[in-house]
Parts: sequence; structure tokens; C-alpha cells
Amino acid sequence: MAMKKTDLEKNKALKLTHSMKQTRSERFGAGTPEVLDRREQRKLDQAKGLVPFACKLDGELVATLKERAASHPEGMNGLLDELLRKGLAAS
Repeated sequence: MAMKKTDLEKNKALKLTHSMKQTRSERFGAGTPEVLDRREQRKLDQAKGLVPFACKLDGELVATLKERAASHPEGMNGLLDELLRKGLAAS
């Protein structure tokens, strides 16, 4: 079934807005490091053997973790990895 002209125009507008959101301006993005998209980051994480893991934690504990992660060289992921390994080794 053929699409109506208005539907075609809507699709073109959606494609245009999507492409505008995806492109980065050289002027504003010159000082920022290149950010990987989700697929590339997921592939890199899978190659490292990393698996996403979600859980619910107490608010005070999360605040403490955020404070410590700010000074940790590998950030939150590195801090949690280190703490879990230490805790599992001790038990």
C-alpha cells in the first residue's frame, strides 16, 4: 500500500531531526573526548568479560560509594569491583 504524501513528509522530518541529534558540531565538541555509542561500548565491555549487574542499595550507602568513587582511579565500576573482591575473599 502506498503511503500518503503527509506520511512521507513526516518520515523525512523524523529522519532529519534524528540525524541532527546524532551529528556533533566541531565548534562545540572540539574540547571533549570522543564518546563511544552504546553498541561500541557494549562490545568493548563484552570483550573484557564485563556483565551488567543491577541491584537496589540504601541511599546512605550509595552516597558513600559516590564519594569514594570520585577519588578512585577507575571510578564507580573499579571501586565496586575492588570492594566486592575484598569482601568475597574475606568470607
